[in-house]
Amino acid sequence: MILKLLASTLLLTLGSASAASLTVFAAASLTDAFAEIGRSFDAATGNTTTFQFAGSQALRTQLDNGARPDVYASANNAQFDPLVKSGLLSSGQPFLSNRLAVIAPRNNVKIQTLLDLSKPGVRLVIADKAVPVGDYTRRMISAIDKSGAYGKDFSGKFLKNVVSEEPNVRQVALKVQLGEADAAVVYSSDVTPALRPSVRVIALPTRFNQSASYPIGILKNSAHPEAAQAFVKFVLSAEGQAILKKWGFLKPPAQPATRISSVAVRAAIMGDDAMPTVRARK
Repeated sequence: MILKLLASTLLLTLGSASAASLTVFAAASLTDAFAEIGRSFDAATGNTTTFQFAGSQALRTQLDNGARPDVYASANNAQFDPLVKSGLLSSGQPFLSNRLAVIAPRNNVKIQTLLDLSKPGVRLVIADKAVPVGDYTRRMISAIDKSGAYGKDFSGKFLKNVVSEEPNVRQVALKVQLGEADAAVVYSSDVTPALRPSVRVIALPTRFNQSASYPIGILKNSAHPEAAQAFVKFVLSAEGQAILKKWGFLKPPAQPATRISSVAVRAAIMGDDAMPTVRARK
């Protein structure tokens, strides 16, 4: 009953301003979760939210080259913090975290353990090193290498088996789904209900896994700053976080990825009359 009341209060707050057409740039791994969040947000507010999903590094390049959405959600701080420092983003804060997963085709028995990833002839697909998940992957194999748990020069043998480096994590997962790779490294959230029947998840010890913190922020020159703030507020709300959890994401880390202004914090907590309602496109 209390949760319903809080949700109703939030929707009233979000829906208090005129509708807007909002553009959100978001990491490819957020595709399913943000599509659902967008539908709920738009239904609650009357807004129309359009998403562009791609690798965080590709979206950052577009922003550096003049693209001006209203909101940017990245899969790591490396593709986010420089935009705050350069003044393109007015603020930022973490809204979820993620972990890595090693996957293999369900009908492919070559890969049973992490050790198999270093064996000659294995076809591995990972993301490019500029892609957040590609960076996390390289940190993972470096941690394995340093431990010596799977033999000498694990990382060298692993990288020698890489047959393709993809521009985003969805392309990495697709290679496995199509049988074009014996194994790949993706996010745990990428093992969606649609992908799960066609893949197996290989055990990855916690000590080698990597925690990915996702920040979200508003463009300083957003054409719809109130609607943008409302969208971020919705993502951080109980309803938004429940949707993210449904799609396999974890709670955000305790510390913010970048500093957020006191004005933004107050608006996010208290709301204001200018805060627009947000509705996702059908």
